[in-house]
Amino acid sequence: MNQHHDKSAPGEENRWLVDLRKNDGPVRGLVRGEVVDLGAARARRHPDDDLRDAGAAPSDVVEGVVLDADAAVRRATVVDVQTRREVVPSWWFDREAVTGLVRERVDAAWRTTAFHALRLPLYWLRLAQRSPRGTWRITRALFWWASDGNGRHVRRAIALGQVMGSAEATAFHRVSEQHRDRVRWRVVLLGAAVLAAVVVAYVLATSLAAWVLLLVVGTALAGIGALGRQADERITGSAVSASSVPRFTSELILTALGSLGVAELNKHLRTGDGVRFVAPIHRDGPGWRADCDLPPGVTAGDVIERRDRLASGLRRPLGCVWPEPDSEQHAGRLVLWVGDRALSAGKPVAWSLAKTGKVSLFSPFPVGVDQRGRPATLTLMYASMVIGATPRMGKTFTLRLLLLAAALDPLAELHVYDLKGSGDLSALEAVAHRYRAGDEDEDLAYLMADLRALVKDMRRRYTVVRTLPRTECPENKVTPDLAARKELGLHPVVFGLDECQFLFEHPVHGKDAETLVTDLVKRGPAVGIVVLVATQRPDAKSLPTGISANATLRFCLRVMGQTENDMVLGTSMYKAGIRATTFTRSDLGIGYLIGDGAEPAIVKTAYLDAPTAATITARARTARLAAGRLTGHAAGLDPDTDDTAPVPTVLDDLAEVMANTADREWSETLVERLAEHRPDVYAGWSAADLGGAVAPFGVETVQIGRRDGGKVVNRRGITRQQIHNALTERDQRRSS
Repeated sequence: MNQHHDKSAPGEENRWLVDLRKNDGPVRGLVRGEVVDLGAARARRHPDDDLRDAGAAPSDVVEGVVLDADAAVRRATVVDVQTRREVVPSWWFDREAVTGLVRERVDAAWRTTAFHALRLPLYWLRLAQRSPRGTWRITRALFWWASDGNGRHVRRAIALGQVMGSAEATAFHRVSEQHRDRVRWRVVLLGAAVLAAVVVAYVLATSLAAWVLLLVVGTALAGIGALGRQADERITGSAVSASSVPRFTSELILTALGSLGVAELNKHLRTGDGVRFVAPIHRDGPGWRADCDLPPGVTAGDVIERRDRLASGLRRPLGCVWPEPDSEQHAGRLVLWVGDRALSAGKPVAWSLAKTGKVSLFSPFPVGVDQRGRPATLTLMYASMVIGATPRMGKTFTLRLLLLAAALDPLAELHVYDLKGSGDLSALEAVAHRYRAGDEDEDLAYLMADLRALVKDMRRRYTVVRTLPRTECPENKVTPDLAARKELGLHPVVFGLDECQFLFEHPVHGKDAETLVTDLVKRGPAVGIVVLVATQRPDAKSLPTGISANATLRFCLRVMGQTENDMVLGTSMYKAGIRATTFTRSDLGIGYLIGDGAEPAIVKTAYLDAPTAATITARARTARLAAGRLTGHAAGLDPDTDDTAPVPTVLDDLAEVMANTADREWSETLVERLAEHRPDVYAGWSAADLGGAVAPFGVETVQIGRRDGGKVVNRRGITRQQIHNALTERDQRRSS
């Protein structure tokens, strides 16, 4: 076999790789190039191989034109990348950025002026205290000038000369004469000046007003005192403390990055080729922005996870420093935004809809601001949402804000459940179609009945959408026009569940609730059913994977670890640098929002207290009454008693499907019967699912042997007596 290609010079094969030229900024232009056939190119690179492979003799003559194959290939493998920069910086047209910069400069000038103006009396006293020394220095300087002190060393040198010849004597005489003449005229001039000063002072003292005279004397005294200060003395104070933040420059950024303790980053920084700034540092809203490329092998996540060290290196509060990745670029692109003040230090964000306005869940509505002060919006329609945080970080207030926005859409039907029972969502009771606060048995039974009704309504909605003409429903999903048609019953439904862990971990209702809510999260958004769940303990039990994995919108306030972070925000978000673990205890209402925009966003939600929430719901109730959309609990029409009775559990269903069968059954057989009995709940269950569902009731699967094809087969199963005992114990517990 011909091995000629393997003997090429080192790096020879690299010629076949595309060469991306370095550029000074992000690629915003067009990429031009050619597709290279590597096989054909290699053949052209070594044409003699083809001749030998074809059996051509060395003496054979080939007629044609000789081509430079190397040059042809090299031209084909070059990619020309052009970067188009903005002629006029975009931040010039950013009102927030320009006003922020002007505000910063004006504020600094005003503070400096006010600081020194307030301390003028103190400065004058300091100068007056030094006026005697200034007077002495003025007197000494005048005497030195009048006595020609500068020529004294010349005269002394001549007088002390060891050889006194005729030349030296003549020089001494000439110098002495010049000295006498100079002193005579200077004394006369000084005397005249002193006399003139006395006359002027007398005239001013007798003609000027008292306040003007005091101003003149004070100014003169201050001037004399200024001449009397020591060289290292400061008369004025500093309007800026020594701990003031330094200017946000590239040198400061490099210093801060070098303090993070990232070995690969420090290695490149020492050689001077570590970080490349792809754009000038510029204003971006109420702060400054720097875009930079980190060295190869260093990701933006390496910097983000050390946000506290980065803030220390930049000499700024932690709440001012917000490093982010740029997902449109490579993993090493870092976007560093530094605010003028900490996000948590500003005033609470006012909600623009608090006093007036309506909401359409099909359109974005305001929920707060991002770290740059820009409005942050959210669209709830066609999505489900997960909210997670540690206790007392603003999770419930965020859920209440979203439900209040939904309340301002007269078409939306609200199902509100506060399983914590704190009353934080009580304002919404006036507009809610279904409402409960607490996790008592009757509350959970009410909730389970509502979930089953919602799943049933979801199926009805799909039937309605499926049967509508294509002209009315071309995309097979609910539109604003369809939602407004009351006869179709396709209005938006918002199901809000706070502290969902109490439901999903419940020994009786947990498994059924997980199945129902997962179904709503997966299939509900397309037909107008929106599920919002919030939890303070985001783990696999409190927030089942089927729900968290299918939620489109995710909002994560402060959490303590990587697992909780990824449970709410999505798998690998922590590794990608989206880390809610970097928030501090003071970052109330601040979190990462994912799913509503192209990039994860940091959002500070609007703050609404309980009285304001009550005012908003009163306005929403009035709008619903006018539109004829006040229903359910808010209208005094809660479900019938039968609907709120204890919901059948897996025990009840097992008792029913085992009523006319053998005393013991394999789990596989029971799962099939359960799926036939209640397919909306048990479809897709496995034997393991059944074992996990009955375990909280004290029922453990046992080995059941049966003869199958002449052989005894042992499988796990459940006995009728176990179900009977579990039901008896449950009923006794309920009655007590």
